[in-house]
Amino acid sequence: MSTVTNERLFIPQTLREALDLLAEDSAITPIAGGTWLMRAPLRGEPLPGRCLAIGAIDELAGVQIEEATVTIGAGVSHAALARAVDGVPDLRGLGQAAMKSANPAIREVATVGGNLATGGFPAADLVPALLAMDAEVIVAHRDREERVPMTRFLEREPRVPPGSLLTGVRVARRRQSSGHARLTMRTAGDYAVAIVSLCLGLQEGGTITEARVAVGSVEPTPRRWTELEQALAGSRADAATAAQAADSLVAGFNGRDGVEAPGWYRTRVLPTLVRRAFEAALPRTA
Repeated sequence: MSTVTNERLFIPQTLREALDLLAEDSAITPIAGGTWLMRAPLRGEPLPGRCLAIGAIDELAGVQIEEATVTIGAGVSHAALARAVDGVPDLRGLGQAAMKSANPAIREVATVGGNLATGGFPAADLVPALLAMDAEVIVAHRDREERVPMTRFLEREPRVPPGSLLTGVRVARRRQSSGHARLTMRTAGDYAVAIVSLCLGLQEGGTITEARVAVGSVEPTPRRWTELEQALAGSRADAATAAQAADSLVAGFNGRDGVEAPGWYRTRVLPTLVRRAFEAALPRTA
């Protein structure tokens, strides 16, 4: 049975209990790590009237790495995700995104589901990493489950419909190399002013058979960089060459202005981040 505190905080023990509560009162706000909620007063944002604390739900807490797929529960923290995928070559970029986001204290509590579901937060590190991996977002309703491709999920408003719950993400595993790069203005714990995540399918000899590149924090919503993907396909996997290709294509972005960086700066650093993401993705040779 779920615990009710002051009729404002509900703590379900199972996914079924959580979905029943949401179906009966869609105004309840799901929370996990609560990092976004804790900063709401600093942003002048109102606190929700009622919260659904999902941190005790075991079904949301696991990372299942199988031969063909990886399934990540919405309640998995960034730090736990980084530990789970450490040493798995095709998931290198996802691990880098999880380990580089925010700061160590936040990484221990901020969750995958919160990173994906929070609207108005273009600097989330896991979003471009999962976008580059063609992930599917799993959204549970009381009577059904839907799997939504990341691109379509990011276009929805709200991303998670009232009365439903984001329960996890699923990634199809491929023979690929992946990397993640971010830039902050001051310290590693700051929000990134620009993020590049990429996945590369490579032939023996280093030719790129497929490239998937995602950009975050530059525009209001993270997105795939399809023009760069097309330019890279069939070329040799080389960080400097990729950066040159990116430099010729940055005009396709409309960078957002913010207190941490102007829009023109966000687009200007993209070629450098593409080079760094390539270097992070490609295995070093002696």
